[in-house]
Amino acid sequence: MFAEIQKKLTRLLWQTRLNEVNRLQAFFIQSLRIFYGTSRDLSGGLPSLRAMSLVFTTLLSLVPLLAVSFSVLKGFGVHNQLEPALISLLEPLGEKGLQLSQQIISFVDNINVGVLGSIGLLVLIFTVLSLVKKIESAFNFTWRLTVTRNIFQRFSNYLSVILIGPLLLFTAAGITASFNSSAVVNKIAAIEPFGTILLFIGAAVPVILTILVFTLIYVLIPNTKVRFKSALFGAVIATILWKMTGTLFKMFIADSTNYTAIYSGFAIMIIFMLWVYISWLIVLTGASLSYYHQNPDRISDQSQIIRLSCRLREKLALTVMQLIATSFHKNEGSWSLKTLAKKINVSEPALTIIMPALESNKLITTTGESNTHYLPSQSLENITVDMILNAARNAEETPRLCPDDVNTASQVDDIILTLEKAISASVKSKTLKDLI
Repeated sequence: MFAEIQKKLTRLLWQTRLNEVNRLQAFFIQSLRIFYGTSRDLSGGLPSLRAMSLVFTTLLSLVPLLAVSFSVLKGFGVHNQLEPALISLLEPLGEKGLQLSQQIISFVDNINVGVLGSIGLLVLIFTVLSLVKKIESAFNFTWRLTVTRNIFQRFSNYLSVILIGPLLLFTAAGITASFNSSAVVNKIAAIEPFGTILLFIGAAVPVILTILVFTLIYVLIPNTKVRFKSALFGAVIATILWKMTGTLFKMFIADSTNYTAIYSGFAIMIIFMLWVYISWLIVLTGASLSYYHQNPDRISDQSQIIRLSCRLREKLALTVMQLIATSFHKNEGSWSLKTLAKKINVSEPALTIIMPALESNKLITTTGESNTHYLPSQSLENITVDMILNAARNAEETPRLCPDDVNTASQVDDIILTLEKAISASVKSKTLKDLI
């Protein structure tokens, strides 16, 4: 019974062509695929490890971050919103959240920048920057990005997040608080149906602001261009998880007396660390949803396979060279790794096995602003099919491990040599120009 259900679900997810169903069905199936990819990542455990790492960094950086934010907010005259916003953020901790907020604010008040001196101030800023750097690293890992921002980009981007982010966040919290306490609003609320409408707006505004904050995080932090629609998709799901988890956390953990009985004075810290861990896990889950929404070709299990057979390597190498050469010959746009993967219908990690081999054998070269597009590195008449096949076969070979290092009988070497000569002879007169 279970096997039959699993078979039908697999057929629905992977064998349904989205262009053959209506838009609602296509959205539903695509959403299921995205959730499947995200669930697979979570079950792998790496997002959980990243969230744990961020918990430790958050504990070290929280007070310095709030101290810097407090200084910025004080300059704009809205520093009084720091404590209400912090209380709202720690609301799932119940009464312990109020107690912890007061303790954190007291720590922030005790930080005297004038007393710290230049070295202390640098350490303070470094601690804050390390938190943002680790957050970016976690997001880049989720987005399968290996290229990080340079030191100048990091400094400018991190500084803008640290200075402008808190201002927007706490100003929004202040607007919400002013809206709820305004005498004019209270008078209008006494008149129906305006009272019901205002009640709905009051409940919706915090949710909308949370979605907006998550969307900005998913757009700005990864070191790649994230589409707004994809960031919004992840933000909406992350907000729903945030609200639901906050309610459940408050009901079953924060108000539990078991933690106090077991951990005594450490209970508040244990509960706080649990909530920070859950919060980061939700944030990274939303980032994963955004990633798969923008890159649906990475969802299937097939896209995770990065081991290629010899036949597949040769076919991919010939196909890639044919596409690059055709565009070059017709003076069309150059190909990138992403566009090649989409055209050939394979994952980018699979192509990353082939592309360096073609490049190291001087068959292709990179071009463009970030060297992310490919062109033939020599005349098409000079690139033979045999050269392309040899590059595909030699992919991932290193000086430490190559065919010559294998101890074998002379009969085996003779067969290998015969095969290579036969392949070379069969394509001897073929060049890359013949493929186009």
